[in-house]
Amino acid sequence: MAGHSQFKNIMHRKGKQDAVRSKLFSKLAREITVAAKMGMPDPNMNPRLRAAILAARAENMPKDNIDRAIKKAAGGDAENYDEIRYEGYGPGGVAVIVEALTDNRNRTASEVRSYFTKSGGSLAETGAVSFMFDRIGVVEFDAAKASGDDMLEAAIDAGADDVSSDEDGHEIVCSVENLHEVARALEAKFGEPRKSGLVWRPQNTIAVDDETAEKLIRLVDTLNDNDDVQNVYANFEVSEAMLAKMSD
Repeated sequence: MAGHSQFKNIMHRKGKQDAVRSKLFSKLAREITVAAKMGMPDPNMNPRLRAAILAARAENMPKDNIDRAIKKAAGGDAENYDEIRYEGYGPGGVAVIVEALTDNRNRTASEVRSYFTKSGGSLAETGAVSFMFDRIGVVEFDAAKASGDDMLEAAIDAGADDVSSDEDGHEIVCSVENLHEVARALEAKFGEPRKSGLVWRPQNTIAVDDETAEKLIRLVDTLNDNDDVQNVYANFEVSEAMLAKMSD
């Protein structure tokens, strides 16, 4: 799990440092609208919408913005977005998965391909690297919500597969199929989680040198800056010194 924890630090760094809140809110609203349009507008009946709202709240997105995004799905003026997954290789042969919601497939594909090419990597066919990742459900709670032992016991009872707890909080891992049930059971016991959703977790991480790490981080940042890109996952880890440098 140590590699995964470090991987999390890299992947979450962008959200914490992003000063342009409007762009972040726009992406969150897009996911809320798509989730509401695909299922029920009630988050209690729509796990994906529930996850999208939790993600928005975690970033302090105003309730009015959330409500507006849900109502937009019910109206006839909501854009039609396609869900696309891109897979490729970054610098050092690192596997990268990019999830996007786009109203123009050609534009997004062209932009994502250019990012990979400029970084020294390459875009590949769908399925080229996803076999190196597990598609899992993740539920996260703040550390103050429960002790590690209490969370572990509750998570096992709820049907989860794994739990890791530290000073940053509790991360509960479960199968895609069990996510809704696990999240609801834990919420009933500990209150609203800070996150609940599906992610791609690398089965193994690749250690890269600092020069390659900088190129990879630049690629991840560039991808995240794109309006159509929702999530970026990669299977690399970096040195503690590099992590400290990134945090400065």
